[in-house]
Amino acid sequence: MAPVDQKTMFEIYRETDYNRAFRYVFFTDLDEHNRGKEIARAAAGETVFSGFIADDRKLDARAEVEAIVAELNAQDEDSAGLPDDEIRRRLGAFMVA
Repeated sequence: MAPVDQKTMFEIYRETDYNRAFRYVFFTDLDEHNRGKEIARAAAGETVFSGFIADDRKLDARAEVEAIVAELNAQDEDSAGLPDDEIRRRLGAFMVA
């Protein structure tokens, strides 16, 4: 397991308001100006997938997370989603326990 200072916690979530958009947040990248708002926003949503990304692979991981979220948002609103196994497969090279 990577030390806490060498990994970043992230979450992909779906908003519960009228637009039901998918979003993501890298929690340990938040600064004090946006921390409360972003955490509240994620907490109010429905978790789709979460985990830890190794910091040395974070840039590539962020690009893949953004691609997954864009794909989810491009799907039909009522049936949008990806199986956990598919997300885990796509992010597997970046994740740590």
